[in-house]
Amino acid sequence: VADGGISRGDGLLLVVLLIGYNFLIIRQSRRDGVAASEQAPAIDTAGGRSWNAHWLVQMLLIVGGMGLLVLGSNWLVEAAVTLARRLGMSEAIVGLTIVAAGTSLPEMATSIMAAVRGERDIAVGNVVGSNIFNILAVLGISASVAPGDLIVAPSILAFDLPVMVAVAVACLPIFFTDHLIARWEGALFLAYYAAYTTYLILDAAGHAVQSGFSLAMSGFALPLTAITLIVLAWRQWRRRRAAGR
Repeated sequence: VADGGISRGDGLLLVVLLIGYNFLIIRQSRRDGVAASEQAPAIDTAGGRSWNAHWLVQMLLIVGGMGLLVLGSNWLVEAAVTLARRLGMSEAIVGLTIVAAGTSLPEMATSIMAAVRGERDIAVGNVVGSNIFNILAVLGISASVAPGDLIVAPSILAFDLPVMVAVAVACLPIFFTDHLIARWEGALFLAYYAAYTTYLILDAAGHAVQSGFSLAMSGFALPLTAITLIVLAWRQWRRRRAAGR
């Protein structure tokens, strides 16, 4: 990406990494599944619908739900892109905001419903897995089948890509503090996404407020958040060190 494009070789490498990642995940899940099945009580399937019929119904519901989510997301993206272009916004801004939000609606809906029902592993795993799939599969396959290199806009290399890496790094101390994501930490991520989107809109419009907004974020909000994350990671390290004694 640093050279301004994603070549076919880069795409094939991403696909190979995806295959290796899935192989490791499936292998690990089988080990965990065997251990869980040895400890779980036997399930009585007598009476009512058989397990095969129940499994088929659940699969149909999953496929149907995914199809409707994809259809709704496509309609949203098409309408949003048309509106944004009529407003004179660049395609890069559209892709980073409206299209990204529209294509992420299925993941967001799944994670919200899983969190509400107490299935927190599914909620977090869906978000992490979808991001890994988007980078390795979507970019990899797109670059592999494209007639030429996928060109990356200089603005994305200069700003958006570093922001993505910074967000991934910021997740580490949050994820490793008791292996929990507190409500205030979720609100913090949401607030920063709103700030990121606001910056993109102000920058695209050339608004006079954009310079002051950038100064406030870089001079106050970001350093304060970095200090908070460092303190959280340090406290967690000391807690684990004390527990290991």
